[in-house]
Amino acid sequence: MLSKEKLDRINVLANKKKNEGLTDAETTEQQELRTEYLKSFKESFKRQLDNIEIVDPEDTEKGEH
Repeated sequence: MLSKEKLDRINVLANKKKNEGLTDAETTEQQELRTEYLKSFKESFKRQLDNIEIVDPEDTEKGEH
């Protein structure tokens, strides 16, 4: 997961963009942070999906699971 500092920075930049606008450097930083966040989120989500085990109720009744 992304560090709290990076998540806080994403929020600071989002609020600044909404209220007063960003410089070119800040826009670039925001894009880089968002890309890093999305990559981290997707990896974490994939790990969660990989750990899901689907159980068929009919198989458990037969003692197969």
